[in-house]
Amino acid sequence: MHNEELTVDELAARAGLTVRTVRFYAGRGMLPPPRLRGRTGLYGPDHLARLELIRELQSLGLTLAAIERHLARLPDDASPEDLALHRALLSPWAPEAPEEIDRHELDRRTGQRLDDAALERLQALGIVEPAEDGRVRVVSPALLGVGAELAGLAMPLETLRATHEAVERHTRALAAELQQVFQDTLVRPYRERGRPPEERRRLIELSGRLKPLVIQSLVTAFRRAVDDAIRGKVTAAE
Repeated sequence: MHNEELTVDELAARAGLTVRTVRFYAGRGMLPPPRLRGRTGLYGPDHLARLELIRELQSLGLTLAAIERHLARLPDDASPEDLALHRALLSPWAPEAPEEIDRHELDRRTGQRLDDAALERLQALGIVEPAEDGRVRVVSPALLGVGAELAGLAMPLETLRATHEAVERHTRALAAELQQVFQDTLVRPYRERGRPPEERRRLIELSGRLKPLVIQSLVTAFRRAVDDAIRGKVTAAE
C-alpha cells in the first residue's frame, strides 16, 4: 500500500482500532498529521505502520506515556519499512498477555483447589500477583500449570523465593547482554551502511527466526550447566 491513501475510518479498520482511538493517538502527537484533500484527512502506510508499532509497544506492557516518549525519538519521516523493522526488533519473545481472573477460574486452570498458602507460593514464584477484589493477575498464563506443580513441591517458601529471584536476576542480565550483542553486530552496522532495503528485509526475517532458536539453545545450555555444576560439586567433595 505504498501509494495508498486512507480516510481515518479506513485507517482505523485496517489497524483494527476504533476511529476514536486513532483520533486520540493523533491528538497526542503519536501520529504525523494527515495529508489534507479539501477538508478530508488522508493517511498512508507510515500512519498504519506507526499504529502497528504502538500496538506492539502496548503488548510489552508499556504505559501510554512511555510509548509517547519512545515514538518521539523516532524521526517523523521514518519509512513504513523502517518502522516494520523497529517493530520486529521490539516484538515480544513470549507473545502472551497477563490475565486477571478470580480464584474459581484459577482453581479450574490449575486443576486443583488452591488455598491461601498455595497462592502465596505461586506469588513467590512470580507466576501470579494479587489484584483488586480478591482476584489474581496471572503474569504468564503459559507458565501457570508448571508454576502450580512447582508450588506443590515440598520445598520451603524461602527456597521458592530464592529460586525465582535467581532466575529473574540472571535471565534479565542475559537478555540485556544478548540485546546489546544484536544491536552492536547487526542493527548498528545496518544503520551505518545507510539502511539498505535488502538488509532490512533480512533483519526482519532474522528477528523472527532467531527467537525460538535462542530460547531452545538457552534451555540446552542451562541443562548442560546444571550437569557441570553437579559434577563439579561431586568432584570437589571427593
